[in-house]
Amino acid sequence: MISKKISALLIFAVLAAVIFLMPSCAKKYSPEQEKYIKGIEKFRQEKDDYMKNDPSSPFNLDKNAHFKPLKYYDVNPDFVFKSKLYVYPNPDTVKILGTKGEERKIVRFGYVKFGYEGKQYRLNVYKGTTGSGSTYYTIWFTDKTTGNETYGVGRYLDFDLNPDTSYVYTVDFNLAYNPYCAYSAKYSCAIPSKEDHLDLSIEAGEKKFHQ
Repeated sequence: MISKKISALLIFAVLAAVIFLMPSCAKKYSPEQEKYIKGIEKFRQEKDDYMKNDPSSPFNLDKNAHFKPLKYYDVNPDFVFKSKLYVYPNPDTVKILGTKGEERKIVRFGYVKFGYEGKQYRLNVYKGTTGSGSTYYTIWFTDKTTGNETYGVGRYLDFDLNPDTSYVYTVDFNLAYNPYCAYSAKYSCAIPSKEDHLDLSIEAGEKKFHQ
């Protein structure tokens, strides 16, 4: 009986030590980073509210799409990068496919680049036109998490073009999101090409919805 009590006390002591040490092992962020993390978390809450309640969300336009809170990686400031936009001398129109097999045309406009863990990467910026005729710019990509922890088609990043050619953009993978086809079969979305693959794990942004 005594040995059992000692064993129980030892287990309790080990667990207490682990719990005590855990905060000291957590990554420390600066006040600016903490503010940034809270801002992203607030944005995610607002997006959930939109997805659940707005009449134009994919969950309210498709009776077969059932809402549940979107899944994300923890906000990680290490996946925020800065880059100029490097416009291609002769931006060309390329053909891509949508998830329903349709062919689309879009302009491969330029690219951004960033360094991570000693390696350099680049991502294309595409220029497209909406059905109403307005112009938009976007980034889409796949990475080593694609099809495992993240959506199998790939993820997107919005891109707002600045007229200043020397402008330095923020490329924030914590804002990487799934296109609507991740939630509803009613939608078709652009499939990133092999050229848009990043040979690393982007463990930031939105995860796979259906798990």
